[in-house]
Amino acid sequence: MGEIIWITFIMWIVACVAFAPLAYFIYIYSMKEGEPFGNIEPHSDSESPLLKVINNLVSKFKK
Repeated sequence: MGEIIWITFIMWIVACVAFAPLAYFIYIYSMKEGEPFGNIEPHSDSESPLLKVINNLVSKFKK
C-alpha cells in the first residue's frame, strides 16, 4: 500500500511540473486583458516588398 501512495505522490509532482508553464501562460494572459504578448502587429498587416511581389504573382495566376 505504501508503494501506491508513493507512486501517486510522484505522479502529482510530475504533473504539476509538466503543467506549470501552461498555468503561467494562462495567468499572464488573464492579467493583461487578453493580450499575452502586449500590443504586437499581426503578421498579415505588415507591408514588405516581398509580400507585394508575392501578391502580384498570385493575382496574375488567378486571372
